[in-house]
Amino acid sequence: MPLDVCQLPLVGGHPALDLVNTLERGGTSPHDFLSDSSALLRWSVRVGVLGDADADRVDQAWRDEPAAAQAGLAAVRDIREALHLVLLATVTDADGASAGDPVAAGAALVALHQRWSGAAARARLVLDSSRVRLAYGTVPGMLVPDRIAEAALDVVLTADLTRVRRCPVREGGCGWLFLDQSRSGSRRWCRMADCGNAVKARRLTERRRAARASHS
Repeated sequence: MPLDVCQLPLVGGHPALDLVNTLERGGTSPHDFLSDSSALLRWSVRVGVLGDADADRVDQAWRDEPAAAQAGLAAVRDIREALHLVLLATVTDADGASAGDPVAAGAALVALHQRWSGAAARARLVLDSSRVRLAYGTVPGMLVPDRIAEAALDVVLTADLTRVRRCPVREGGCGWLFLDQSRSGSRRWCRMADCGNAVKARRLTERRRAARASHS
């Protein structure tokens, strides 16, 4: 049985990468952990995209207007897919080839820019102490996708994209994306306790079977 979205490990190193990992893309029927607007709202609070007060505003807006909830969920899923294509194009697999398609990534950047432009149009300038910042999420019904568009822009503009990694699918990993924040830059698995150890255990079992077969 799939995990609930609030049980999903947060391994991305940034909320935008954790967003990408809410869709399992392997297999014939990928599982979407953002199954409905309620799951999206709970996930947004968990990763810090929303505080409790904002979540209450969004929840009320979405209850009052269910179509806004569906539109918000669809917008977040669009951002997620576009961001996945962009980040995948920055990843180099073990054989030295790009894990993504640069052409698809270019189109995805256009889509991300459109989503961010809409979010920025709804934002407002606020004065915090001695600095002015752009506050996203002035429209409750669009607060979640606007904040997520902000997070997507932040990661593509400020993160070291040479540090984006994909848990190695060809070696039995899950394919999740993460920022390698290790000092050596040699992190390979989303979590050693999950995919890393599982692959090691599987390889050990295979070696033992091969050894028994050769002896017999």
